[in-house]
Amino acid sequence: MVRAVVSVVVAVFVLHILFVVLDANQGNGFVATIYTVAKALVLGLGDVFTPDDAVLGVVMNYGLAALLYLVIGQLVIKALRRH
Repeated sequence: MVRAVVSVVVAVFVLHILFVVLDANQGNGFVATIYTVAKALVLGLGDVFTPDDAVLGVVMNYGLAALLYLVIGQLVIKALRRH
């Protein structure tokens, strides 16, 4: 269950990064939903890095968030397996 939730969250971050890099139409319902969900799940990590290039900032910040979710998810999975 934890692995599935973490996988969905990471997929949302990856899609968000791709949509920003590819300059996807934010008027599209699916793209707008991914943007909204990603911003809700980033938990304050959306502005850790502030390079001059905004696209690079999104890649770095949302990439960091995805990495943290993966690491923390793995730790939770290992902790649950011990019990």
